[in-house]
Amino acid sequence: MKNSVALEITIPNQTRYLSLIGKIGENMAQGLANYNGDRERLASQINTVLTEALVNAIRHANSADPSKEILVRINMSDKELAIRVFDSGKGFDLNNVPGPCFNQDILDEKGRGLFIIRSLMDSVVYKKANGGNVLEMKKSLRLPRGKHGS
Repeated sequence: MKNSVALEITIPNQTRYLSLIGKIGENMAQGLANYNGDRERLASQINTVLTEALVNAIRHANSADPSKEILVRINMSDKELAIRVFDSGKGFDLNNVPGPCFNQDILDEKGRGLFIIRSLMDSVVYKKANGGNVLEMKKSLRLPRGKHGS
C-alpha cells in the first residue's frame, strides 16, 4: 500500500455491515507502508473504533431506521489515522455523555462505546456537518523515537 490511503463508503443503517467495515479498517492498517508500530494492535483498535462508532450511529443517531444510510470516511497516512462517521440524527453534546459507571450494573452498556473510542483515539469530536453530524476520530501514527509499538 502507498504511504496514504483514503476510503469513503456509504452503508445501509444496519448492524449486519459492522464486521465488514471493521475488517476493511483492519486491512488498511495492515497495509500501511511505513508504520513501525504493532500492526495487529492498530488493526484491532481500528476495528473496535469503527464498530463502536457505527453501532452508535445506527442505533442512536439514525434510530435504527433501515431507510437511512451512514457515510464512513477513513484516511490513513504515515502520520495520522482519521475516521469520520456521518449520521443524519439530531445530534448530541459529546461532552455531556457520562462514561460508564463500573460500580453499578456491569452489563449496562450505556456510555461504553464512546468511552472505548475516547480511550483508543487521540481526539474525538462530534459536530454538525452536511445537514447531519459527524463523529471525527483521530490517532497519531507517529511513534516516539526508539519506540516500535507497545
